[in-house]
Amino acid sequence: LEFRRVLFRSKLFGRVAELNDLNVRVQWVGRPFDTPEARTPRYVQRAIRKAIADTASNTGMVLTVAFDYGSHAEMAHAARAALAAGAPPTIEHIEQHLYLPELPHIDVLVRTSGEQRISNFMLWQAAGSPVYFTDRAWPEFDAAELDRAIAFAR
Repeated sequence: LEFRRVLFRSKLFGRVAELNDLNVRVQWVGRPFDTPEARTPRYVQRAIRKAIADTASNTGMVLTVAFDYGSHAEMAHAARAALAAGAPPTIEHIEQHLYLPELPHIDVLVRTSGEQRISNFMLWQAAGSPVYFTDRAWPEFDAAELDRAIAFAR
């Protein structure tokens, strides 16, 4: 458990000063922490909340971190929330109740590591988006590969 904590903190949330220097605002998408379905450990919740608070005034790029996220759970949550608000589960009402309704639709979905499928990730937001498949694994996905994905989407 302690190893996971050190690894987690060192990868992103240990870099909040760097994110602030780059004017990057952190936001999070996933199962709401206060629901019975939430599986995010409390120490991760604290780290996420702290990173969000520590970068809240940044006005540049927005970095959305997905943790304990799945599209099926998000869509079920949105449908339940729409019904609880007295709204029928229409496309518009479900979209209003997604975890981050302000999150824009995806310009290009990148699938790394040679996988030839999409996963349970951002399905609502990726509807109609081009999918760029690459054999490169995430750690080797570099700026040139990103440029190819963007060019593919145009």
